[in-house]
Amino acid sequence: MALVMIDMINMYDHEDAEDLVVSARRVVPVVSELIARARAADVPVVYANDNLGLWRSHHGEIVETALTGPHADLVEPIKPDDDSLFVVKARHSIFYETPMSYLLWQLAIRDMVLCGQVTEQCVLYSALDAHIRHFDVIVPRDAVASIHPHLERAALEMMERNMGARIVTAEQVDFTSSPR
Repeated sequence: MALVMIDMINMYDHEDAEDLVVSARRVVPVVSELIARARAADVPVVYANDNLGLWRSHHGEIVETALTGPHADLVEPIKPDDDSLFVVKARHSIFYETPMSYLLWQLAIRDMVLCGQVTEQCVLYSALDAHIRHFDVIVPRDAVASIHPHLERAALEMMERNMGARIVTAEQVDFTSSPR
């Protein structure tokens, strides 16, 4: 199993950012707890993050840039540690033209917990791409942030219905046993 953090290292300086910030403030404490539990169980924590328009593949610069932004308080509690893995992406899916599939294969991962933002965009598209690659997906509904709550509800329903994702609460995620 792996915990995959989608686009949580963020400057929040894009269109609709203020709506996302409201949702992210609710989600960050839950995500922080998930990260701590995954680390305690020796479950890999993988950050899959947009490049923030920097077009550099060095994750440290992306993290440092986000920590200098106006919403650094949303990044600080969930920033990667030295054991975290980091995949830089340029589009919505964590798999699109990234080494994510190969990384997960190298780690013998079959089950992934997806959390992060934006539920109705990057989380949804990543769940679809995980499904077509035969990964089992778990999405804690309280660990994903959205811009449009009604689209978030639809996205979670689509992940569950069309992709077989398990939609749970963060508390229900058990990093000590495989859901298989």
